[in-house]
Amino acid sequence: MLSVRDLEVEAGGTPLLSGATFTVAPGDTVGLVGRNGAGKTTLLRVLAGEAPPTSGLVLRRGAVGYLAQEPRGQAGEGMSALARVLSGRGLDEAATRLEKLRLQLEEDPTEANVARYARAEEAFSIAEGYRAEADANRILAALGLGADRVGLPLSALSGGERRRVELARILFAGSDLLLLDEPTNHLDVDAKAWLMGFLRSYRGALVVVSHDLELLDEAITRVLHLDRGQGTGQLVEYRGTYSQYLAARAADEERQARLAERQHAEIHRLASLADSMRHQTAKRARKAKTLDHRVERLRAEAVEGPTRGPSSRVRFPPPPHAGRVVLEGEGLSKGFGSPPLFQALDLTLQRGERLLVMGLNGAGKTTLLRVLAGVLQPDEGTVRRGLGVSVGYYAQEHEGIVPGRTVLQHLIDRSDAPEHDLRSLAGMLGLTGGVAAQDAGTLSGGEKTKLALAQLVGGRHNVLLLDEPTNNLDPGSREAVGRALAAWPGAMVVVSHDVEFVRALAPDRVLLMPDQTLDYWSDDLSELVALA
Repeated sequence: MLSVRDLEVEAGGTPLLSGATFTVAPGDTVGLVGRNGAGKTTLLRVLAGEAPPTSGLVLRRGAVGYLAQEPRGQAGEGMSALARVLSGRGLDEAATRLEKLRLQLEEDPTEANVARYARAEEAFSIAEGYRAEADANRILAALGLGADRVGLPLSALSGGERRRVELARILFAGSDLLLLDEPTNHLDVDAKAWLMGFLRSYRGALVVVSHDLELLDEAITRVLHLDRGQGTGQLVEYRGTYSQYLAARAADEERQARLAERQHAEIHRLASLADSMRHQTAKRARKAKTLDHRVERLRAEAVEGPTRGPSSRVRFPPPPHAGRVVLEGEGLSKGFGSPPLFQALDLTLQRGERLLVMGLNGAGKTTLLRVLAGVLQPDEGTVRRGLGVSVGYYAQEHEGIVPGRTVLQHLIDRSDAPEHDLRSLAGMLGLTGGVAAQDAGTLSGGEKTKLALAQLVGGRHNVLLLDEPTNNLDPGSREAVGRALAAWPGAMVVVSHDVEFVRALAPDRVLLMPDQTLDYWSDDLSELVALA
């Protein structure tokens, strides 16, 4: 299904991968793993044919289904969600053509029109067109898109809903090779369980990038670990399940760390010895030169220690002072048809308070955040901001990140803080070195998440509206960002399915949607976070 030879990949002029060679056969379930920024998303785009490799060969056999990390700019914005799924087999056009032929037959029942309709109807039936709509609706429902949303145009859906539609389209199409980038993003626990069950029984070839690979544990046949390190990345292959990979990788990193430590100690010993001999006798000076050459050779051949993620001690700068009440919503109503998503909703957010918004997919959580942020206008009611309040909105689709501008420019545009402080903030989040000068449009999903968060806290906001802020983050980054936000003293309204993040955040209150019930947070509710 997929054959890769001597592959080299780069993004924004930065080398990401060199010398990769591997194959994926039918029945293989391959997990592609690595820290944020290692190049997993870029590699998957190259494997899918969406981006060219720097060099090397990628051969694909059969139909390919590729789920991108971001749904923006995809085809069919004007069609309905259901039609988009049906288009995976070309059945949307077939159904439209069949309906036109039927109407033509009713108007002019000639023998030629009867024959044309009969041929089209037979082809539609052979392609299982009559059961296709039911199958598509079943997949959409399993992935958490409600029956009231499947008839809406894609442009009216949230980013998370469009990703579910694209995933449903790929699964409905019956591709021979699936390339899935974070397929569980925006899915609740039931949808995740259904998807993982589907993938476990999938008979084609599968390559998946996900931070939920433990859900696919026993189905994994191989893991490809992409480690960018301090230079060009390398793919290391591990045979077996995901659990077996974790154990093998931990042992490899321990050995690598010990070897790097021994090499560093030897380099330091020889360099110190050379320095001590350099200004003594001529013979000793010549010996020092010999040692210098040996040190240079050892440095060139030295291995690097295991690559670490961002510092676990990430600290966001404190927000400016605000009044006691920072945000009020009175009589808020919003819908995209009937019935509305929420109606006559009242809420008050006080300085430093954390409000968690919970509810099933389609309950209106993202819409509420967009109304509070001023991105959408409510159908009824008003939103008022308190004295000295500056609101920052973290959207699921990283809408504030513009291709063509560097990471550092994005931070400077949003903040009056000194450039040194902004570089330090980016560095704490793992956006270090050359990444600060990189085109932000070429960042991975996890790196875009970090940049978007850095823009918010570096931009001197004191109220944050966060919509799934830990999506796309590797486990280490997720923990570091969670701790930093938990320690940040500003006010927040948060939507999240991440149980550990919510526990670390320790919200003060919870808004349950669509019931619009406000309650105080308790640890008993943490079990419902993944479900909502």
